[in-house]
Amino acid sequence: MASEDLVQDLRNLIDTAGYRHHDRVPPERELCEVLGTTRAKLRRALAELEAEGRIWRHVGRGTFVGARPVLNLKDITYLQDQIKPAQVVAVRFSIEPELSRLAARYATGSDREQLRICSEKCRMAKDWRTYEAWDNNLHHAIARSTRNQLYLYFFETLNAVRRSVVWGRPRATLKPSEDYSSFLEHDGIVAAIAEGNEALAAERMTSHLKSVYSRILPEAIPSHV
Repeated sequence: MASEDLVQDLRNLIDTAGYRHHDRVPPERELCEVLGTTRAKLRRALAELEAEGRIWRHVGRGTFVGARPVLNLKDITYLQDQIKPAQVVAVRFSIEPELSRLAARYATGSDREQLRICSEKCRMAKDWRTYEAWDNNLHHAIARSTRNQLYLYFFETLNAVRRSVVWGRPRATLKPSEDYSSFLEHDGIVAAIAEGNEALAAERMTSHLKSVYSRILPEAIPSHV
């Protein structure tokens, strides 16, 4: 198998297996059996995916889905104690539309397929926890699709702080309703990225964030959006 084919097969395997961010993938021995390759070729393919920010590896622990987590956890602990929820919202409005715009420019076919899968999994979620996991995967996949490790680092930091802030918002239902507005909003963002329409992707992400925070923290929505 050509190295490019192996890398693509490995991308497809990881993208379609239903992993959540930072889930551990099977050990190299099992991956070699599934993909019909050697350990040396697999490791070269894994290195390629790690460079793309799709996985990260830790000696003695294994291989995990997504970009390597923020290394300076002390900074994250400090920030979560200093940052107010409204400040997190303001930063999301600043960075995530731009991430969507860049994703529309740089996303590969595999990236676009992963975005589609995440959006579909959100709609299929049986409970809010599952929905929120796939929603997080979708936003992370958009950041990853920018092919820019520095933007991805900024997003990882923002996301770590965001997820550490307790919003304290009780859920009145077991899961999102079938007509939950975020479903169509996600679909719209994914479609704009797939079309390569940068302006529309950014616009739809802004609209999505406004929709989300109009329900949970309307006073935090920046006045200029």
